Amino acid sequence: MSHANTYMTGFGNEFATEALAGTLPVGRNSPQRVAHGLYAEQLTGTAFTAPRAANRRSWLYRIRPAAVHGRFEPFSQPAFHSDFGTGPVTPEKLRWSPLPLPQAPTDFIEGLYTMAGNGGPVAGTGVGIHLYAANRDMQGRWFCNADAEMLFVPQLGRLRLETELGIVEIEPQEIALVPRGVRFRVALPDGQARGYVCENFGALLRLPDLGPIGSNGLANPRDFLYPVAAYEDVEGEFELLTKFQGHLWRAPISHSPLDVVGWHGNYAPCKYDLRRFNVIGSISFDHPDPSIFLVLYSPSDTPGTSNLDFAIFPPRILAMQDTFRPAWFHRNIASEFMGLVHGVYDAKAEGFAPGGCSLHNCMTGHGPDAATFEKASRADTSRPDYVTDTMAIMFETRAVIRPVAQALQAPHRQTDYPDVWMGLARHFSGG
Repeated sequence: MSHANTYMTGFGNEFATEALAGTLPVGRNSPQRVAHGLYAEQLTGTAFTAPRAANRRSWLYRIRPAAVHGRFEPFSQPAFHSDFGTGPVTPEKLRWSPLPLPQAPTDFIEGLYTMAGNGGPVAGTGVGIHLYAANRDMQGRWFCNADAEMLFVPQLGRLRLETELGIVEIEPQEIALVPRGVRFRVALPDGQARGYVCENFGALLRLPDLGPIGSNGLANPRDFLYPVAAYEDVEGEFELLTKFQGHLWRAPISHSPLDVVGWHGNYAPCKYDLRRFNVIGSISFDHPDPSIFLVLYSPSDTPGTSNLDFAIFPPRILAMQDTFRPAWFHRNIASEFMGLVHGVYDAKAEGFAPGGCSLHNCMTGHGPDAATFEKASRADTSRPDYVTDTMAIMFETRAVIRPVAQALQAPHRQTDYPDVWMGLARHFSGG
């Protein structure tokens, strides 16, 4: 599969791309006979009757239809699932060290490790939050997630996502979005990789409206990059893995499913460089709400309340005067799962390492630890604070994020995490 170094730009745009001249039909989507002996196939990611502005679909022109493969059988990878349980959920503050890198050969699918989630593919709402740690390319196998679109956030090592619609390469501090139903293979250009994956079971992720911010700021549509068509025509004995209704399945396939010679539409994988995010913030007083750091969101059936918010905390300048500049102590209706991609997170003193993660659920009190509070309370706010060399991420949801048993029992869980607040002394000077 040839690597395409060029990308098309613009979030949600209609694109047309072909790896072989004359592939795309003119004036119709499915002519009686497609050029070059190809098959026409439509891939739809929204209801047929969705409003035009929200409708997502692409026409694929491929060597064989997606229906050509053997029969499915159950496939076992017990660490990767959508079973978030129905029992009690601890309100405790939770934090984990980075997922250890594997010693044995482990590809991306084998290296997925479910941490938490809510809802699921049956309800069509909610999220699944996973870590991954891998040290070899996917060989002779491809994966399709029929349950959710997948948001990839690498922390260590690059990912080369070879998809039906082309190739997307990302490095730490970049993200990739692979739509539901798109088949792909993951290669590791650096030999090993670690990071975060969020499954979105709800409405497709989109850019937030800017409202009073105006026409510019946050993530700009033109910075989202889409792959050009790149196909492979390979036959052999392979396997197609599919996640369907929370379970994994395997089917034999005698050819590479990455055989799309051309496509047009607006339902396709894309990438975005988080370092291009244009931070909006306060230049007078008070710490703004984290919604100003929103990159993408999945709307829910409640206006103004997301199924999933994906926010980041990148390098920025804090200039607010006479203000406690880090995030204040808070309890939210929303639940927060955080990760650290690069550097140091300014609201924590220690223990929150790149590749690590934390979970603060609905109405669980949290905020700066004792050391951070003392430092920020005495900082000279007459001068700006240049927050550099950092990139933290947050998956925020309206529903409680349920940690799974393997995450609660994991050796890399920091069971002493709640103690970081115990050093907050009593300063009350009243009567």
